[in-house]
Amino acid sequence: MANSTDLKAKEEAHWAKTSRLMYTHLAVWFFFGFIIHMFVKPLNNIIIPILGFPLGFYMAAQGSLIVFVVMLFMFAKQQDKIDREFGFAEED
Repeated sequence: MANSTDLKAKEEAHWAKTSRLMYTHLAVWFFFGFIIHMFVKPLNNIIIPILGFPLGFYMAAQGSLIVFVVMLFMFAKQQDKIDREFGFAEED
């Protein structure tokens, strides 16, 4: 009986950390997917020195996509760490 209680507590703690990670990534995704694009015109006043593009144009065209790809790898790494912490990791 104690083992099932321990497993249940472990699963709940794992889900709590996984949920927190998921909601954090969703918030970052929402910010770069929608909020940044609302401020394209003011951001266009800032010019990226090396590229010569306005920041708003760059964020709308490329910046958000780069952030999304980086987020995918970060999420996978962070989720793997959580899974290993609670003993739910898949074997390589």
